[in-house]
Amino acid sequence: MQGFQINNAIIEEIQNWIELKEDHKLKEKLLSAHYADIAEIFERLPQDQAVYLFKLIDTKKTADALAEVDEDTRLEILKKLTPKEIAQEIQELDTDDAADVVGELPQDRQSRVMEQINDGNLLQHIRELLKYQENTAGAIMAKELIKVHLDTKITDCLTEMRSMAKNVKRVHSIYVVDDHHKLLGRLSLKDLITAQEHATVKDIYIPKVDYVHDQRPMEDVVRIMRKYDLEALPVVDDQTRLIGRITIDDAVDFFAEAAEEDYFLSAGVSTPVEIYDSVIDLTRARLPWLLLGLFGGLGTVFILQGYESIMESQSLRALFFYTPLISAMAGNVGVQSSAIIVQGIANNIIRGSIHKLLFKEFGLSLINGIALGGLIILFGLAINQDLRFSLTIALSLYVVIIVAGIIGTLVPLILNKWRLDPALATGPFITTSNDIFSILLFFYIAKVSLGF
Repeated sequence: MQGFQINNAIIEEIQNWIELKEDHKLKEKLLSAHYADIAEIFERLPQDQAVYLFKLIDTKKTADALAEVDEDTRLEILKKLTPKEIAQEIQELDTDDAADVVGELPQDRQSRVMEQINDGNLLQHIRELLKYQENTAGAIMAKELIKVHLDTKITDCLTEMRSMAKNVKRVHSIYVVDDHHKLLGRLSLKDLITAQEHATVKDIYIPKVDYVHDQRPMEDVVRIMRKYDLEALPVVDDQTRLIGRITIDDAVDFFAEAAEEDYFLSAGVSTPVEIYDSVIDLTRARLPWLLLGLFGGLGTVFILQGYESIMESQSLRALFFYTPLISAMAGNVGVQSSAIIVQGIANNIIRGSIHKLLFKEFGLSLINGIALGGLIILFGLAINQDLRFSLTIALSLYVVIIVAGIIGTLVPLILNKWRLDPALATGPFITTSNDIFSILLFFYIAKVSLGF
């Protein structure tokens, strides 16, 4: 439906009709709605009402909506469906979406659902896709595509394409293969239409075509599609046989999910969660990083206890008032540095020696340290603070900024080398470690400089 927008009024109206069993009004209201809008409605309805509406709407539309909804909503809906009903929905989906839905089911339900799938080809494709490791090109690809043989005549080519196009929602490319299904190139639709009738595919095909192997990580696939502005990318096996394709919508979905995971990691949440998830799920996602922050905070407590004698000195007591400033600046610098490095790793632009990156960050920290330290000295003069005291705080801040910048640069590089998500470095990990180092350095420098 053009201009169909989901708002609270529409949701309340749909809920009212569900309670009154106004099935005709519900069908009429959602007849022309896009499946993405229907997916949003499912997500906003209570579970029992979402299932009721799901069973009421046409299977073709609910199948697409099922692939669109978030995983939690999908699992709740699937729990209320029989294996036969799930199989009917799956048979309306593309192979990649079908494999995703089946793969999310418990192992015992997977078997029962697949027993109800009548389409032998679809069943085989689902089993093939489920064998791939998660987040590889093979796991994301769809099996639906259009391919033609190298020696096919142009007149026969169009006939073959019409039969294959029935199962392909969007025709991005026409691929050319040989007798062994090896990918040789692609076919331009314009060249196909303007070709002579007696010509063959061999006479007009384009031998240059970008492709990826089925075991290639999806991060690389997204990078390739983004770099070359590709709407679709063929996937081949070890023998370069064409086995599927990845379309731009799949790449965007993966990118969005990866960005969401990185966002949660940077915020100190170990797994993506939503506000309406259970307390147990939310606790499991957040508590580990809070524990890290707690132990880091206890570390700073022990450091401060080692310098509690300062509190007995009227002239040095003010040092404690500057600890939040030193700690906050260290955290900010560390997060800035790590965020830039993490972005560089994600975009695959981190090249060359690590020493060059560290040296560059060191130079940047020198400049920032001088500027911010200078402001501290000016602030001290403005409040008639002892110059030696101000210089000590400025020097501490200067050193802390340099150390925090180096830690923020080095940690994500090390995590990436260990094949851990470098986004971990932009969250509590960096903040906690910099808190400890900053307080330790601050009081050590103050002790040496002020002699207590």
